[in-house]
Amino acid sequence: MTTGKTDPDIAHHAALDERMVRAAGGIKVLTLASWPAAHATAFLADHARGVERLPQVAYPRHDFGEARAELAAIARQADPDHPLGQYLIDATGSWETAARLCEALGTGAVTGLSRQLYGDPDAALPGNGPSARVAAQHFIGIADQFNRELVSPAEQVEISATALQLQLQRDLDDYFNERRIEVVLDPDLIAKAAAGATRIRLRSGAAFTDYDRQQLLQHEAFVHSLSALNGREQPVLGSLALASPRTTATQEGLATFAEQITGTIDIARMKRLSLRIEAIARALEGADFIEVFRFFLDAGQTPQEGFASAQRVFRGVPTGGGDAFTKDTVYLRGLIGVHTFFRWALRQRQLRLCRWLFAGKMTLGDVQRLAPLFESGVLHPPRWLPTWVARANGLAGMLAFSLFANQIRLDTIEDTGFADI
Repeated sequence: MTTGKTDPDIAHHAALDERMVRAAGGIKVLTLASWPAAHATAFLADHARGVERLPQVAYPRHDFGEARAELAAIARQADPDHPLGQYLIDATGSWETAARLCEALGTGAVTGLSRQLYGDPDAALPGNGPSARVAAQHFIGIADQFNRELVSPAEQVEISATALQLQLQRDLDDYFNERRIEVVLDPDLIAKAAAGATRIRLRSGAAFTDYDRQQLLQHEAFVHSLSALNGREQPVLGSLALASPRTTATQEGLATFAEQITGTIDIARMKRLSLRIEAIARALEGADFIEVFRFFLDAGQTPQEGFASAQRVFRGVPTGGGDAFTKDTVYLRGLIGVHTFFRWALRQRQLRLCRWLFAGKMTLGDVQRLAPLFESGVLHPPRWLPTWVARANGLAGMLAFSLFANQIRLDTIEDTGFADI
């Protein structure tokens, strides 16, 4: 295979990819579905006085008709028998669904479109496992049982967003030996943090712990930001720099796996992720915003945290119950999927696929389908890698142990005990 845009098939699909990037430019699901900060201020002020009112969020109307027509045209012109063509067909389909979701903001139609993009809390996890909701309930139960026992007082010391901004900025400048990513404060951010290619935002006024610092470094910076920066280095597929909805499960799974394999995920973090999944399931069953807000309070969150958590569940949908924005169901499904993929890659002697996952924002299926293009040089390997991926021997050692340990049945241990060990 000849490399680069001199190959007619490569050139054809590279041109289609450039068109897709332009067409998808304004389809920013999370940005358009976000609530203005004034809703939090009003709701929390009412709550402090003992008054609770359902937030009523007005969303601007959007028309992505031209973009959807262009995306459909790109899909028609892509060759389904070429790996780049199949990638473009899948990607344009996802962007088209995302565009329809943005056009439907504020209506119940967002729920179904959200499920298409991000999945459902009752869907089975990879490998015919239990549902994400069942897994979430499992982690919530463990956290409730052991949280106080496992968390030391030192781990509960909080730092301000401003202090964390300075610490993360220093960490990132040291990693790159220059200012590649800027850490900024954002008072309007729903999540405690969010990452783009060159900027990480922290919610102003939020309190953080040292665990949060390490999680943000591994999750936001060394997965979300690095994959976007590496995507910008690609000479053929510029779309690999975009946070496409179809890559969300893999991206969030990879980021959460990074927390796990570096030992920076804690039981409180697992509980937070799991509470969001349970809250989505409850909203779909009919719980309204206030009921979901109370659910988070009962789980130990502060009113500010509870509002931010409930807000994530009701982004873009009516707040009266029966609807939900299901994006947060991807964390556990993605984590299980990525963990399984890494173990499979070790068994198949294809750990290079794990490194290539950082070359841009891809799904697990994409990196396998595009492997011949990495091997031929059409696609470039990642310029930047997290330390835990770059050190292949260490990664292989951890995965090899995981492969073996997963064969051990705990029920037999319970029967025989540890006397002879």
